Amino acid sequence: MARQFIAKHQELQVYELAFEMAVRVFEVSRDFPEDERVRFAQPMVEASRLVAVKIARGWQRRRFYEAFVAGLNEAEARSAETQTWIEFAVMAHYLDAETGQEIFAKYEEILANLRRLIDNADAWTF
Repeated sequence: MARQFIAKHQELQVYELAFEMAVRVFEVSRDFPEDERVRFAQPMVEASRLVAVKIARGWQRRRFYEAFVAGLNEAEARSAETQTWIEFAVMAHYLDAETGQEIFAKYEEILANLRRLIDNADAWTF
């Protein structure tokens, strides 16, 4: 991976996956009970969306190494937050275990990709 091949955040594989998973989380949250949509589904969907948002924001701040890494670190935190919400959803039987495991695994992939970006932040900042 080299900086010159990526012109915008939408071209990052990790962003594409984060965006895709935010849409997936939103879709599965629609089936949650009506009385849990505000207290439960809304913060889960928000956390999942913020993963992609924080990646985009971090990418745009890559002029400054610390700001770039901080943005990606925030995306990591939001990924872990989303995983926690997914675990709660499975335990509450709002989400079946298979779907929960699939989404959880995708966020593990996102976390691994974010760690690689952070570990190689020097190559991406200018």
